[in-house]
Amino acid sequence: MILVTGGAGFIGSNFVLDWLRDLGEPVLNLDKLTYAGNLENLASLKGDPRHIFVQGDIGDRALVERLLREHRPRAIVNFAAESHVDRSIHGPEDFIQTNVVGSFHLLEEARGYWQGLPERERLDFRFLHVSTDEVYGSLGPGDPPFTETTPYAPNSPYSASKAASDHLVRAYHHTYGLPTLTTNCSNNYGPYQFPEKLIPLMILNAVQGKPLPIYGDGLNVRDWLYVGDHCTAIRAVLARGRVGQTYNIGGWNEKPNIEIVKTVCDLLDELRPDPAGPHARLLTYVQDRPGHDRRYAIDARKIERELGWRPAETFDTGIRKTVRWYLDNVAWVEHVASGEYRHWLEQNYKARGAV
Repeated sequence: MILVTGGAGFIGSNFVLDWLRDLGEPVLNLDKLTYAGNLENLASLKGDPRHIFVQGDIGDRALVERLLREHRPRAIVNFAAESHVDRSIHGPEDFIQTNVVGSFHLLEEARGYWQGLPERERLDFRFLHVSTDEVYGSLGPGDPPFTETTPYAPNSPYSASKAASDHLVRAYHHTYGLPTLTTNCSNNYGPYQFPEKLIPLMILNAVQGKPLPIYGDGLNVRDWLYVGDHCTAIRAVLARGRVGQTYNIGGWNEKPNIEIVKTVCDLLDELRPDPAGPHARLLTYVQDRPGHDRRYAIDARKIERELGWRPAETFDTGIRKTVRWYLDNVAWVEHVASGEYRHWLEQNYKARGAV
């Protein structure tokens, strides 16, 4: 059995679903079920004895200690995090509490559990921490992509909180010998993503004929990684990664935001034509967010060289799958796009003139 934290969120739920489909090893899933955690993501596992769900906080040390003692997982995969830059600007405290303090409590309980294991189990145990490329800061147009040795330079409360958790994970390996692994990924997209993020927000707004808010000039560049590819990469790192190492995971898909949005519009024009005209008519440039990093790019050659992993999806294949999924899963979208989501749109976009 493995313990997955944050396994009802976007990436975590995709990981749990793929893990049980492809490997079948039981999963203990701990998730706080904040606004972005959604048990509907895991509806297909209802009644499946291989999936044990527990609602709870990684910062609840008594709960984590009990779960580790009772279920004796061979690994912990930590997805649990607050993860939206805009939300961190409006309210950074939640990010510090979950991403820094929560990670610390989880590491402490993992260390105590690991130290008490029999020697063979202790040698096999792994703690895999899932992080982001945003910890590296922002790149200029001609700068080389981020590598695993790029100095940290976080520019938002979110990325600063993730950088802090990365440093804690590193410290627990070097100080206590905890067998840790860290992954830093680029922007994920795909099924089950909460629609505050760029791609699902654009799909939902376009289908409803609402403005498509583009920050600044729309030329901020990101590397885009299909979530299914991210899941296979994490599995590769967990199975074969060198203890104490960091692995960057990217999709080799650097694109400016405006190109992403126009691609979504073109696909919707094909798959769900709007009688009112092309969806690109809804493009609306709005005030940029504070501290908006200009460019991220991931050099993922280390994971390819050491573990033989490369993404299976191109951006063209992944974005088509993603748009189709949102169009085909109207019930999921309607349940997710409820009061909390509407409140967030009002809070973040009204002042920018895009609501």
